[in-house]
Amino acid sequence: MTMQERELNWDDTIERDGGGEYVLLTPGDYNFTVTKFERARFQGSQNLPPCNQAKLEITIHSPEHGDVVVFHNLFLHTKTEGLLSAFFTAIGQKKKGEPLRMNWNAVVGAKGRCQIEHYKYTKDGREYVNNQIKRFYPYDEYLKYVQQSSAQHQPPFPTAQQGGWQQGQF
Repeated sequence: MTMQERELNWDDTIERDGGGEYVLLTPGDYNFTVTKFERARFQGSQNLPPCNQAKLEITIHSPEHGDVVVFHNLFLHTKTEGLLSAFFTAIGQKKKGEPLRMNWNAVVGAKGRCQIEHYKYTKDGREYVNNQIKRFYPYDEYLKYVQQSSAQHQPPFPTAQQGGWQQGQF
């Protein structure tokens, strides 16, 4: 019997042991789907003043590990306009050399292709490594990859539409 997913109360009893291990992807190129978008405010840093921030959850589709979520932030500032353009070009909203009014309502569910790298950092004296999006590829590269992949996975037998096999032939 499968348990129904539900919200837990503060004093509920829990039974299941910890979730799965963190999946460190092999650096390389992957297809992705944007699965969550949240508006936030960046408080500023030494390199970037306070500005609006888009917090994204991007599901990376890995042939080896299945779907893996990567968190990615976009900062809405003129200093990072090129990064915003790269993202919107990757999901097919922006054309190179053309201005774009960012349509955040169309971001969730958008698909594209990106390059994943490992990001190493130290926190509280411990070293960590996580998956990070290094770059977004233009949407036409994603489409080209999808077309090539589907061509490689064509059925091994001719179909009726191809004129090779007819029902009742064998």
